[in-house]
Amino acid sequence: MIAIEIRQPGEPEVLTPVERPVPEPADGELLIRVSAAGVNRPDVFQRRGRYPPPPGASDIPGLEVAGTVERLGPRASGFRVGDAVCALVAGGGYAEFCTAPAVQCLPVPQRFDMVAAAAIPETFFTVWTNVFERGRLQPGETLLVHGGSSGIGTTAIQLAVARGARVFATAGSAEKCAACERLGAARAIDYRREDFAAAVKQATAGRGVDVVLDIVGSDYFARNIDALATEGRLVEIATLSGAKAEMNIQTVMQRRLTITGSTLRARPVDDKGRIAAAVHANVWPLFESGAVTPIVFRTFPLREAAAAHRVMESSEHIGKIVLTTG
Repeated sequence: MIAIEIRQPGEPEVLTPVERPVPEPADGELLIRVSAAGVNRPDVFQRRGRYPPPPGASDIPGLEVAGTVERLGPRASGFRVGDAVCALVAGGGYAEFCTAPAVQCLPVPQRFDMVAAAAIPETFFTVWTNVFERGRLQPGETLLVHGGSSGIGTTAIQLAVARGARVFATAGSAEKCAACERLGAARAIDYRREDFAAAVKQATAGRGVDVVLDIVGSDYFARNIDALATEGRLVEIATLSGAKAEMNIQTVMQRRLTITGSTLRARPVDDKGRIAAAVHANVWPLFESGAVTPIVFRTFPLREAAAAHRVMESSEHIGKIVLTTG
């Protein structure tokens, strides 16, 4: 099979098409003939040498795929050869074949092609477990999403609005802000021009928001705390500006705030399987009704993964970037 190898840590040029043996599905796994694979920011970090795969995972980048079941490993169940599936994987997605635990695989929604399906697992699993499980966002509450035009952001906006929340988002241009509002955000804030904490306070009559979903980290930490309402929840899922920040513990106590967060890639298969089941039960009906859809910005052939990474790092995209094998 053709796969994309990280020749050495570095710029996009280190992503090299190579021939690799087709992997063998292990106990409880499926072998998937990949039609499309999502590109995500963690892939960029892995390419730069800053996000190594967890023990036992493939060194090939790629955290989500869509395709057809080629073969079942021992004791794998729930699918048959030929089924169209999308899957969350810990690595190996940038290839013509990929293995995935069966519990991390879901049927391709009826309305979707393989490109759309490949844009689901990483962002929808991440948003579901962080916004709705850890952040406990409820209908009628308010959510602030940072990076609203990213894959995570476009997912979070749509899911929160579909489930009855009022959403604010930050983005880095007027075009991206407009895209967030088209997806349902009540207001999108250009973080290059406005203080998002002040803007959110103004939009909520001084109350603040119930949940903040943050990908920035240290530079935003204090303002995220300022933007929260009493009993608010700050959910951290990335640290683009750094991992350390100072905190006034008394503020947390007085306003009864919750600060939480998670990573997804290294979690046990059973955890990811539980998340997959929750996403299937709660999100698939929204796909089928048309209330929510993954936003795909652009596709690239698998061999052009380097070009896809250049677009990812330019931050010009709105939504997801997807590689195709056809």
